[in-house]
Parts: sequence; C-alpha cells; structure tokens
Amino acid sequence: MGINDERDIEANLQIGPTELGMVRLFIAGGGIEIPMDFEPDEAEEIADEIRAAAQTARRMKTRR
Repeated sequence: MGINDERDIEANLQIGPTELGMVRLFIAGGGIEIPMDFEPDEAEEIADEIRAAAQTARRMKTRR
C-alpha cells in the first residue's frame, strides 16, 4: 500500500501532549490502536512536513 492507494478504512486521529513532555499522535481504527510519541522538536518537523504537503496538494488541485 502506498501513499496514493485509496482504502475504505476509517480511523480517528488524536494529537496532544503526554505527561512525559512528548507529543503523541494516537491513531485508532479497525480494532487497532497506534500511539506514536515524538520529542517536541520532532513534532514540529512533522508539522512542517504536513504544511508543505498541504501547500503542494493545493497547487496540484488548482492545476486540474
């Protein structure tokens, strides 16, 4: 499965700080729970990557 493969799967995403000063992405769906913890600097890098992907997606959408 790649980034461009569509699937009919629902999942919930929660994002928040943990008691240990980490940033947690918590994904739950289909009977699976995936907690992913990141240092704050790593979380900011991920946020930057998400923003960059959103900007690229907007440009691709306007070309159609």
